[in-house]
Amino acid sequence: MLMPIIYSCAALCEIAGCFTFWMWLRSAKSALWLIPGCASLIAFAYLLTLIDTSQAGRAYAAYGGIYITASVLWLWIVEDTRPDLWDLCGTSLCIIGAGIIFFAPHRQ
Repeated sequence: MLMPIIYSCAALCEIAGCFTFWMWLRSAKSALWLIPGCASLIAFAYLLTLIDTSQAGRAYAAYGGIYITASVLWLWIVEDTRPDLWDLCGTSLCIIGAGIIFFAPHRQ
């Protein structure tokens, strides 16, 4: 099942792409940071089209939990800020919600 890999790669691309814009605007980095940022955001959008579901909205909603988890990991690994109890509780709730959205038997 490729879904976890696709979602994880999409999250990395989205966060990295948005982070480049953050660095450009908030940390006065060169506008050249936007080039890999745009490429990363394009890759993110493409990756979400690879999710095997007939409803795009359901794929995006389930992805939200993965995105939040990846963002908290980014906070810890890249920004060197250890998540607190509230970060971990919120992330856990989001993963549970994403699983319910994606795997529940929906009416056709």
